[in-house]
Amino acid sequence: MLSETQRRLLLRLAEFGPDVESAWDVPRDLSLPGLAEHLGLVRSAIHTPLKELEASDLISTRMAHVTGGGSRRRTVVHITELGRQRMESYSISDLPAKSESLAIGPLPDKTPILGRTDELESLSSKLLAGENLLLNGLPGIGKTSLARSVAENMMNRGYRIRWATCNSDTDSSSIGSMWLGRDSPSDPYAIASAACGTKTALIIDELQEIHPRHLSGVKSLLSACAETSTGILVAVRAPSPIGKLTDFEEFRLGGLATSDAIELLSNSIDEKSAEQVAKALGGHPLALNLWSPDEEVPEEGLEVQKFVRSTVLRKLTDEGLGTLDELSISPLPLSAEEIFSQDGIVELDDSAVLRWMDGLIEPHHLIRNVRRANLEQETSRLLHAKCAEIWSQREGIRARRIEAHHRLNSGEEIETDWIAEKVGIISRKDSAAAAVLIENAIEVFDEEVLRLAAIDLAFERGESSIVSEHLEFISESPQKLIRQARLARLQGDILQADKLEISAIKSLSPSEAIRANIASLVRKHDDRLPGQTTKVDFASIDSVNLSKLPESDRSSASLALDLLRHSVAIELGNVETLANVRSSLVSHMGEDNPRLSLIDLRALIFSKSEGSLETTREFIHSTDKDIESIKAIHAALEVTYPSPPDWLISAHKEISSVELNHEIPSNRRLLAHRWYWRGVLEPNMRLSHWREAISRFKSAECPNAASELLLKLTRSI
Repeated sequence: MLSETQRRLLLRLAEFGPDVESAWDVPRDLSLPGLAEHLGLVRSAIHTPLKELEASDLISTRMAHVTGGGSRRRTVVHITELGRQRMESYSISDLPAKSESLAIGPLPDKTPILGRTDELESLSSKLLAGENLLLNGLPGIGKTSLARSVAENMMNRGYRIRWATCNSDTDSSSIGSMWLGRDSPSDPYAIASAACGTKTALIIDELQEIHPRHLSGVKSLLSACAETSTGILVAVRAPSPIGKLTDFEEFRLGGLATSDAIELLSNSIDEKSAEQVAKALGGHPLALNLWSPDEEVPEEGLEVQKFVRSTVLRKLTDEGLGTLDELSISPLPLSAEEIFSQDGIVELDDSAVLRWMDGLIEPHHLIRNVRRANLEQETSRLLHAKCAEIWSQREGIRARRIEAHHRLNSGEEIETDWIAEKVGIISRKDSAAAAVLIENAIEVFDEEVLRLAAIDLAFERGESSIVSEHLEFISESPQKLIRQARLARLQGDILQADKLEISAIKSLSPSEAIRANIASLVRKHDDRLPGQTTKVDFASIDSVNLSKLPESDRSSASLALDLLRHSVAIELGNVETLANVRSSLVSHMGEDNPRLSLIDLRALIFSKSEGSLETTREFIHSTDKDIESIKAIHAALEVTYPSPPDWLISAHKEISSVELNHEIPSNRRLLAHRWYWRGVLEPNMRLSHWREAISRFKSAECPNAASELLLKLTRSI
């Protein structure tokens, strides 16, 4: 007769086919730590059941290389043919449920939990009723496991689960991406509108990991979600970094009852000792998992942090501590291949020190925090310096982000221009990570060049409060006035923005003033919704005097003005001006310049001449330039609205997820228009899409367009 643990072990092993029995690389799920985690037991609790199964020829063990687990070979377990035959006697109800199809986001692996029946039922029933919950407790107390079980409960009832797990670089936008996929909006209220719905529950785990830079945005997202009827569960280590939340009920998770805590321990321990251990460690699940039967029974009332220092860390070898230190000071979880001190991975894994998520490794946060606190400052700095050198030799945005983190914490002198450059590189791919990096840099080197970089990045992200905070520390100058004008525009105060901009232009050098004037005209032309008349006329364009520009800059400035004239002429239907401006454009660019094709196409589209749409269709399908394709699609939509052809709707859908560089102002305006048209073409998602478009128009410094769209949205609800 098989015990419950043996039956569950065989069921787990039977999920893997015979092909892994001779494979060189074996999943970690088949290692001893992987099996123990799946069963929700301490490592020592499965040793005896495995020995008995092997003695009965129901399983076999061998040494193999475990994927993602370092370079050393490890013991792995396979079910035998006799074991598979034995499993055939169990009913289909014994097999693990496959409800994960209802999950979106990085849902952790399901693990059984003990002693949490009341908490599980209470949280589940409240979520089913659409309530909002803040699950808090000590690190390692089991918040993630309980939240995962709640998710399973909900999915078994047919609910869709949107799950997000936070780290230091997580912002509201990245939570949206986990909940909704890569094509998620970035505005908190747009995310909430898109993510919420009937038979849906939202879960955010590890909220305390979020950097203070992003807490206000995430708090706005939680507030937006709380306004809907969709329930949300937030798991966070106590004390919560965001304090109390309106419309959220706090749910404090404590240790396990002694009778339940004993069940986590190996049955090789006598009942009295097991009870002593459970009471001494306060029923703390992670601490119980870290305790080994070959250790002394802890003294009663021992703090968990002290237990980690005195017992868990003390027994690690130098190799184990080396790997733990590298993981503890890293800003992000690492893959085994990224860890340069891999020798300790197996030891840490066997000691239940590590968390595994989608191939990435980090220490349990309790252990990480204790180890960080134990490291002397000089030792920590030397470790950061060593890691910085190693990461500097690696390629990619992720490498630059981790390298910069280590440089900042190494105590070494760093050129602030180097930091600003790295922030610029990282922001093209991950503006949330870049924002964290620049804030950390300002804490170390509070210099104006870094403040300016933080301000410009905040403008790209549409964060007026961050801009305002840093602007206070910038010395008076025309450039500060320009940024103050941008801030006023971002906040919707157009009169104040114009006043500040005029003042700034008067203080600039003649050439800088001309460039600022041209940029202002282009922005003014773009600050409107499709179909609305431009507020720029030929007189204002002609009033720009280029004579004070250096000869080297005069040609590009003249080209910019001609492009603006051409756009205005198209809208006014001024054929004569169009012909004259095109001749000027050819003189600047050359007849064979590929940009002329799009310029001519826009004129053709707005002329509504016969065959213009077919020509547009051919252009869209033939061009390999995403921005040209988007502009052509938007122009065609403006002309054909409210009855665009099906091929045009499909073309717009195809380009909806194309990424654009946010550093370029024209791209930010293009993104705003793309979300606007998505709201037009997808009326069932209009609330979310137009909320995102409004946010994008604001960050693109188009307050008029944002106000007009808000008015349209209000009328359409």
